Amino acid sequence: MRATMTPQELADRFIRKFGSRVSNIQVKERREGVKKLPQKTVWMTVSREDLNDAVAELISIDYPHLGVIAASDNGDMIDLLYHLQVFFGGKHEEICVVFTVQVPKSDPHVPTISGLIPGAVYSEREKQDMIGVTVDGIPDSRRIFLPDDFPEEIYPWRKDEKGIPPSMVKELWKVDRPTDRPVPPVAEPEPVEKKEPEPAKEAPSGGAAE
Repeated sequence: MRATMTPQELADRFIRKFGSRVSNIQVKERREGVKKLPQKTVWMTVSREDLNDAVAELISIDYPHLGVIAASDNGDMIDLLYHLQVFFGGKHEEICVVFTVQVPKSDPHVPTISGLIPGAVYSEREKQDMIGVTVDGIPDSRRIFLPDDFPEEIYPWRKDEKGIPPSMVKELWKVDRPTDRPVPPVAEPEPVEKKEPEPAKEAPSGGAAE
């Protein structure tokens, strides 16, 4: 059986190891579902320079399952959120650790973590495609979701001038729609007759027969 720790113990370990190089540390627990099972999460912000060291430290605790690398366009910065689970599969033991890395749009680069977690390359390729963050050292930089002829320097998840321009937006519902066909009239719905509820039947008496 793997040795586990509480979310606060995990957060304290990172504070001891990295000091001021980790920030915005939050330990949260919410309960979901009918059984109200605990969902435990530790959030922290790390620099892109410390990203691989942070992932390596997490691996030294328990090799994590990488759920996803999420991304958000926040003005001058792009936030990358690395969702990793340790003690994965342990009953009520799993802890989600989220490393937030803030990447400036003026220098949109982040190092790959695929040397530590090989499967990360697929999510890293997605970030290059969709939000325009260059992943330095990625072993496979091919596009993963966008076609090869997709315009350069346009990223579907961006909210600025590098996002999808109006000229690329197609109203697919208009494609091949006949223009010489009259609009069919919309029939008025038939009124629904309201039925009165039937009176409840009296239950038979449980007394003995005479």
